[in-house]
Amino acid sequence: MSTAPVPAQTSRAHRQEQDPSAPNRLRTVVLASLLGTTVEWYDFFLYSTAAGLVFDKLFFPTSDGTVGTMLSFATFAVGFVARPVGGLLFGHIGDRIGRKHTLAFTMGLMGVSTALIGLLPTYQQVGLLAPALLLVLRVAQGVALGGEWAGAVLLAVEYGPAGRKGRFGSYPQIGLALGLALGTGVFALLSDALSDEAFLAYGWRIAFLVSLVLVVVGLTVRLRIDETPAFRAVRRLQELPRSAPLVELVRVPKARRHVLLGMLARWGEGAAFNTWAVFAITYATGTLALDRTPVLLAVTAAALVMAVLIPVSGAVVDQRGARRVYITGMAAFSASVFPAFWIFGTGGTWAFATVLVVTLGIVHTWFYGAQGTLFAALFATPVRYTGMSFVYQVSGIFASGVTPLIMTALLAVGAGSPWWACGYLALTGLVSVWATARLRDGDLHVATGKTPPTEADVLAARDVIGEK
Repeated sequence: MSTAPVPAQTSRAHRQEQDPSAPNRLRTVVLASLLGTTVEWYDFFLYSTAAGLVFDKLFFPTSDGTVGTMLSFATFAVGFVARPVGGLLFGHIGDRIGRKHTLAFTMGLMGVSTALIGLLPTYQQVGLLAPALLLVLRVAQGVALGGEWAGAVLLAVEYGPAGRKGRFGSYPQIGLALGLALGTGVFALLSDALSDEAFLAYGWRIAFLVSLVLVVVGLTVRLRIDETPAFRAVRRLQELPRSAPLVELVRVPKARRHVLLGMLARWGEGAAFNTWAVFAITYATGTLALDRTPVLLAVTAAALVMAVLIPVSGAVVDQRGARRVYITGMAAFSASVFPAFWIFGTGGTWAFATVLVVTLGIVHTWFYGAQGTLFAALFATPVRYTGMSFVYQVSGIFASGVTPLIMTALLAVGAGSPWWACGYLALTGLVSVWATARLRDGDLHVATGKTPPTEADVLAARDVIGEK
């Protein structure tokens, strides 16, 4: 990467800003990024869980259960369509004014939207207005999450000490596992404590209203942190892009290449997660006729295993590099799909839970822990927020949002047999392996693995995507 000389005074200032001997500051940064993603994913996964268990009955009642489920999952997918809007909007703001205040706003927007879903009237009460309002709030959720993920990862990676970028980049990823565990766990608790009638009448609403408490806690911590050293350095050296960050991404050939390959690399991860954490719930309670509460507890257990093992994946990234870890994890996902669904069909609740712990808690964790650091490495500091948001959120439409719809449709095509759906999932994993392999180590903008980033890498990113 071509860089300009770094003035001695600037160098000293940077060393003071990113002093690895300040553990209190680093702990606060990790906590702020982790709490933020936990709250955002908790809110988002509440919807996905409710879409498969509640919303088809309260907001989309039809005589055909499959149609009601698909309509419910369609509003689930709308959130993913809205996420690129939030990613580009908040990515632009984050690259212009900074990460800190952008992240505070996204958290507040998500919390309010989720709480309002808990207060919505049902179709029986107000007719078509009910699904319309649900759709609007789902869009607001998508916009908020669209700006959250990249900012939270950057908060950790750009503060991360040299040689520990992989581990710091994995910490915000734990929020997905904790958010999923909280979302399914709260639903399982309420489902077990209440009768089916009470759960449908008001029990599910409690889980959505709890979001406000989590948001207050998250904002309290997040507002205590400073702007990231990398962004402050770029702003101090007046290296903000002259045109909009999105224009810079389109203008530079290597940036365009990284956007395309990054989205294809994301395909398998998005399909995998929304299969094991979203579609599997409906598949188990519908096709396999398993009890709802044990199924939710199985997803919760898998998510907790995931939360424990994600830092292990991050530590391996610091040793082996994000690209290698991501490739091996995606290959393992492709290889596990057919055996997983075969076991689903031949066993009961314990077999379902065991498979889910392996596929979601272990295999998915292996590549997901590396994803944040890998994607952060694709773009230079002045456009990194926008670039990461674009890759993650735009690809989320085809990689994540429509996965439950596709899986439900392929299950119907196979007359209940899952093999068409398995073929689709295996294909997405192989495409992601190919795309990630095309991201050569020399292309990555932020050093990963054993090679620490130099001070010039952080302070003087003068090209949109620098050559090494």
